[in-house]
Amino acid sequence: MDTDTSRFITRVTEAVRTAPGVGFALLRPLLSLLVAGEPVTIAQLATAVGHSEDEIRTALADLPDTEYDAQGRIIGYGLTFNPTPHRYETRGRTFYTWCAMDTLVFPAILGESARVTSPCQATGEPVRLTATPDGPTDVEPATAVVSLVTPDHATSVRTSFCNQSHFFTSAKAAKNWLADHSDARVLPIAEAYDAGRPIMAELLAASPSRKCC
Repeated sequence: MDTDTSRFITRVTEAVRTAPGVGFALLRPLLSLLVAGEPVTIAQLATAVGHSEDEIRTALADLPDTEYDAQGRIIGYGLTFNPTPHRYETRGRTFYTWCAMDTLVFPAILGESARVTSPCQATGEPVRLTATPDGPTDVEPATAVVSLVTPDHATSVRTSFCNQSHFFTSAKAAKNWLADHSDARVLPIAEAYDAGRPIMAELLAASPSRKCC
């Protein structure tokens, strides 16, 4: 990875880390509950992280992107039951993610692989891969890339980052999209996984018992 790309990834990492609505300490236990395939109650999440339900509600109030069902149960935060372009199949179930990078990062957080299918943002052609805790495999087409952005003023993690993280079948396919997004660049999928390693490490190290509430 060249120096310029390394600097770009450092900017991405810092921007994600400081974006409004990032809940590192809650994300891992919440993902572990969501991947079981049922909506997550506040009581379940409170038990998982060792805090009171009131403390969890207060913490979730700072995560405005969180998705709920009509009963007030959590159905999405990064990993979601609501359809998006990014199909994420694991444990014999179909989920979705908010962005392309989520599909690469979540297997390392959950410790299990997923089959990913997502359309190229430019052509609509499907990009397929197996996302494992140790990185992507079986990428089709092999030329596929992922877009990342470094916004100057992040609003929320989903709006500022996830909504701009797409798969493309190739860097050439992304050319027109990049022309309209001066704060973005694309990386081969294996490099995009490596770019996510600092975030993965922080998520794995985050302790909800100390930091979430």
